[in-house]
Amino acid sequence: MDIFSVLTFIGGLSMFLYGMQAMSSSLESASGGKMGALLEKMTNSCLKGVILGTIVTGVIQSSSATTVMVVGFVNAGIMTLSQSVGVIMGANIGTTVTAWIISLVGIQGDSFILQLLKPTSFSPIFAAVGVFLMMSSTNKRRKDIGTILVGFAILMFGMSVMSDSVAPLADDPAFTSIMGRFTNPFLGILVGLVLTAIIQSSSASIGILQALTVTGSITYSIAIPIILGQNIGTCVTALISCAGASKNAKRSAMVHLYFNIIGCIIFLILFLIAKYILNLVMLDVSINAAQIAVFHTIFNIANTVILFPFSEQLAKLATLTIKDKKDTEKQSLLDERFLITPSFAIAQSRKVTEEMAEISRSALFCAMENFKKYDENNVKTILEYEQKLDDLEDQLGNYLVKLSSKGLTMEQSHDVGELLHVINDFERIGDHAVNILESSKELNSKHISFSDEGKEDLKRMMSALTEVLNMSIDSFKTSDVELAKKVEPLEDVIDAMHVELRSRHIERLQKGGCTIELGFIFMDLLANYERISDHCSNIALCIIQLELGSFTMHGYIDDMKSQYDEDYNKLLKYYAEKYDMHK
Repeated sequence: MDIFSVLTFIGGLSMFLYGMQAMSSSLESASGGKMGALLEKMTNSCLKGVILGTIVTGVIQSSSATTVMVVGFVNAGIMTLSQSVGVIMGANIGTTVTAWIISLVGIQGDSFILQLLKPTSFSPIFAAVGVFLMMSSTNKRRKDIGTILVGFAILMFGMSVMSDSVAPLADDPAFTSIMGRFTNPFLGILVGLVLTAIIQSSSASIGILQALTVTGSITYSIAIPIILGQNIGTCVTALISCAGASKNAKRSAMVHLYFNIIGCIIFLILFLIAKYILNLVMLDVSINAAQIAVFHTIFNIANTVILFPFSEQLAKLATLTIKDKKDTEKQSLLDERFLITPSFAIAQSRKVTEEMAEISRSALFCAMENFKKYDENNVKTILEYEQKLDDLEDQLGNYLVKLSSKGLTMEQSHDVGELLHVINDFERIGDHAVNILESSKELNSKHISFSDEGKEDLKRMMSALTEVLNMSIDSFKTSDVELAKKVEPLEDVIDAMHVELRSRHIERLQKGGCTIELGFIFMDLLANYERISDHCSNIALCIIQLELGSFTMHGYIDDMKSQYDEDYNKLLKYYAEKYDMHK
């Protein structure tokens, strides 16, 4: 094997790894985060965890991604340690799907059906269809499907290149001699472990082993220990990801490690008995790519069957390894481990943003209630709400910035952009709630109050503000564009109400019906109410913008408010009448 063959092998490996990564990330993207959400809805059933772990890993083609997500779930408190055990077992079964796909390269035969099943026959078609979908479609899902097809074609082509580049080694005595050294099972386990730990993908290391089978020098006695080592090596990714995580998250990674180590020990004992006591001749027979996939599957399914009844004991073993100490780290849905699956990370970010929305709503309603009837207990509550909103805005802002650098699709970038915009609006609503609180504190401390007419005007304003806030938050949480379109007409009515109530208040001042001191407080309240409605408008417009695609926000508002927009004018009239404008 000369230098050019080595370079060809490296090129084939590079294409193989790229194709696998492209296929895996596009499969995850096409699922829209549903795979992660499926795992998140885990129950206490370990069997259900095994099934879900198998399905999710089979779909996204990466046991590492699944186990890292599980570590993130446990760290965030979404999943318990016991729930994670079943998912980890299932992930090991699901990862065998890739080995079966790769084994298609080794199909031999002259019949039409067998020729049709060979990757060299259908991969070019997949590549052509994939490229067409990627270049011609604007639909995200179709683009993802196109990338999946192209990724699969590249993966298969890379596998073929690797196999072809090492095929001459079949007649190379030096290579045969080197392979002879791997008959030591402990060396085989070490090689499989180290190789997988370096490239952090058991599927990729299995693929390399399958490629080498074309030399005819890989026997069962060489391949089996290497496969056992590869299953241990795949735990490295989860172990690295749990750095800085909670105790239970670290225990989840340890469960993954123990599961594979125990399985490796069981199968190694069986292998040693078969090789050195029973002297099975079959172990010295050359193995092919399909047979490697068979053993890989048997190992992971058998390991799950054997250890499934001891899932609680696995969790206890992990707990004994990572002993209980005071864990001061706060749990958060914004775990950086989720960044490897952007669609799920966006879904988690949206949940936290929805939490911000509800906190801002509670803060404002509490502040308005405190204005009606002063209660010192509300003061502490509102300040806690405002601090929570500040903290969440900082966390979300930093998380979304990191997420935006992860090579997102156009649609995902728009989602991140929308969230970055609205978190500022929700935080500002909390600030205005504190301003309203300060006004109520001033009224209470000075034992003064507005006139009955002033109170009635503010009551009208607060009623309209309550409706516009509810509409904007509810439309954000449900992505309801039609509801979002109702916000702007009401916001315009609130703007007009602001002007009208200011004029009415100035009249009362001129007639002596209100003091200058009360006038300042009244004007501050009106200004805060009007600014909150502006933030509600911003939130609604973000929802509309995301649905309709890119547009100039001011241009859209101008078009909507034109005399030709019948729906807008009807709603404007309706809200004006509802809130008794020009009273």
